[in-house]
Amino acid sequence: MADSPPRFITPQGFARIRAEYDELFGVERPKLVETIAWAASNGDRSENGDYIYGRKRLREIDRRLGYLGKVMKTAKVVDPAAQASRDQVRFGATVELADEDDQRRVVTIVGDDEGDASAGRIGWSAPIARALIGAKVGDERIVRLPSGEKSYEIVEIRYAALS
Repeated sequence: MADSPPRFITPQGFARIRAEYDELFGVERPKLVETIAWAASNGDRSENGDYIYGRKRLREIDRRLGYLGKVMKTAKVVDPAAQASRDQVRFGATVELADEDDQRRVVTIVGDDEGDASAGRIGWSAPIARALIGAKVGDERIVRLPSGEKSYEIVEIRYAALS
């Protein structure tokens, strides 16, 4: 059995996952179990929408809880604010990039489980993040994207606590 790569995550990303787990396990799941029990007590389950939907939703929640539990168990929390080497792009870096047309873009390299491209958070195994790792201000990196290759210059690198 091969070791899986480390599952890096920021402290804030871990806290979000923990909060979702706690909400599902401590609040949503118990309410749903109560609704299913009530619906089951109403007799015929074959045409009981509350019962059928409740069981389906319960399976979804249990799957999500299993996934979140696995993420938390294998996560390696890395605080970007504690990054020692601040002159290179590493996990947790917020990087300002400029493309060939001087279009600016700011991305933060985070764990794959907390990536959100629309918010500028890029999972560390994404093509753009892999291309940026190790780069310094002034370096140019070519990123291979589905739409083709794109060249970026690193304008600024900073490490701070993420929100």
